[in-house]
Amino acid sequence: MIVSPKSGTPKKNLMLFAGRSHLELAEEVAKHLNVTITPQSAYDFANGEIFVRFEESVRGCDAFVIQSHCDPINKWIMEQLIMVDALKRASAKRITVIMPFYGYARQDKKHRGREPITARLIADMFKTAGADRIMTVDLHTAQIQGYFDGPVDHLLAQTLLADYVREAYPEENITVVSPDSGRVRLAEKWADQLGGCPVAFIHKTRDPHKPNEAVAKRVVGDVRNRLAVVIDDMVDTGGTISKAVEQLLNEGAKDVVIAATHGVLSGPARDRLANCGAREVVFTNTLPIPEEKRFPTLTVLSIAPLLARAIEQVFEDGSVTNLFNGNA
Repeated sequence: MIVSPKSGTPKKNLMLFAGRSHLELAEEVAKHLNVTITPQSAYDFANGEIFVRFEESVRGCDAFVIQSHCDPINKWIMEQLIMVDALKRASAKRITVIMPFYGYARQDKKHRGREPITARLIADMFKTAGADRIMTVDLHTAQIQGYFDGPVDHLLAQTLLADYVREAYPEENITVVSPDSGRVRLAEKWADQLGGCPVAFIHKTRDPHKPNEAVAKRVVGDVRNRLAVVIDDMVDTGGTISKAVEQLLNEGAKDVVIAATHGVLSGPARDRLANCGAREVVFTNTLPIPEEKRFPTLTVLSIAPLLARAIEQVFEDGSVTNLFNGNA
């Protein structure tokens, strides 16, 4: 994309670069921007090392590098780092790293002694590689924005998901359910967007020695004879969320809908979600969801239009915050 500048100023040139983890999403973003993905050579050596070379000059461009941090997560993070380094050494003017799902976001603080804060390490590595800016969607905790020494555009999928739920279930009496007490504030924002419906949360306990495991204790709030919409930022193995569905149905919920931004879907997640009793499971496509992980009650919404609008705002030095009515 070439922008016609005022006389005497250099042209601005938007170039989109895509790693290999989720080309479908990158191509959709490119279509919304009316640009093409910059061609590149990318392959793995026999020992697993990654090579990347861009086939066009990137000198002076405004580079946007999109990569979803999915399985195998370490490989795709490394590939994106290498892409950023290549752009920096090829004299790109500004480099924006787009990670729809921020890898290692759950390791954002120390729960016990001698633990790393890997979310900070990820930010440091991208800064060292040459990133000027990070764009991501629904961070596990908002504090991660402060880990990167530069602008961080924290995009929110709430409007996309909430609008879908409102349109899909217009006649239902909805209660928005937070899967734990820590996300009640997010549930309240959802409730406002859905017209002021009630909020509930599930009181649960989690063992820090056992990742991906939590025990749902009881539902705090009114869900009886109502459509319970369980909201979260991600679903990994599906254990916590499927137990939450069971607890809500036991408490008298009429139906349960799961709505989350990131469908990580590790291990037994597909079977758990397909058989947990939820009426529908709604994710965005920040992460690729292959056919073998899909099931009849799954709906996947595209995050590409939101990413494209944010890229346009960054490129034109506009306001990304205005995309969220000042709430980003």
